This record gives sequence, structure tokens and C-alpha cells, in this order.
Amino acid sequence: MGLLSKFFGGGSTAPKSTQAEPIEHKGFSIIAEPIAEGGQYRIAGYINKGEGEEQKTHRFIRSDVVASKQDAIDLMQNKSKTFIDQMGDSIFN
Repeated sequence: MGLLSKFFGGGSTAPKSTQAEPIEHKGFSIIAEPIAEGGQYRIAGYINKGEGEEQKTHRFIRSDVVASKQDAIDLMQNKSKTFIDQMGDSIFN
């Protein structure tokens, strides 16, 4: 039945993402959002700064994939901290 439902549009082949709780780093909010793909997780997420209309967002999806959701969250958060440390506010340009 699963094969038939996919054939007739009942199943979804789109990647699924799940957001982790935001963490703060030097005034930036880091939100990991790993994307499930073929039993692995692609490193993805957002870096935000500010609030309301002043909020700036940098979205990224990396080519890296890992075996667990938690590994993808941890790597995204660590890579984001390094990116913020190196680039500061210029990540939004």
C-alpha cells in the first residue's frame, strides 16, 4: 500500500526538517534545523540577530550529512559559532 500511496501522491519524498531549541552566541541566535535525507541528516539552520522588523536572518544548508540528528545539531551550532566569531555582523551582507 505504501508504494501505491506514493505513486498516487499520498506519500511525501520531500526532506523533513526539525528545529532544535535556539542557542545564543555573542548576541546572535543560532537555530539548528537538520534535514532528514535517506536515513541521515544534512546540516542546516539559521543565524538570527535583532527582533521584529530589525531582525536579520542568515539561512544555510551545508553539503555535510551525518548519521544522527543530534550530531547534525551539534555540528551546525559549532560551525555557526565559528562563522559568527570570524564574520560578525557581516554575515548578513
